[in-house]
Amino acid sequence: MSDLVALENRLRELRARHGLTQAQLAERVGVTRKTINTVENRVFVPSAILALKLARALDVPVEEVFTLPVE
Repeated sequence: MSDLVALENRLRELRARHGLTQAQLAERVGVTRKTINTVENRVFVPSAILALKLARALDVPVEEVFTLPVE
């Protein structure tokens, strides 16, 4: 496995399902809108803490938001 892992996510889809803007979700988890944007676009891999906060804010298990790509 490569050291660089492109973590897959459904953040944009789940955020939209909850009717949240990037800014609203960012405020709920204590980050900037740009952070949410970079996570959604797979530019930034969130820490475990941020991943858990995002899942909690979206009321889903973290595995529903983030997955490892199939090798």
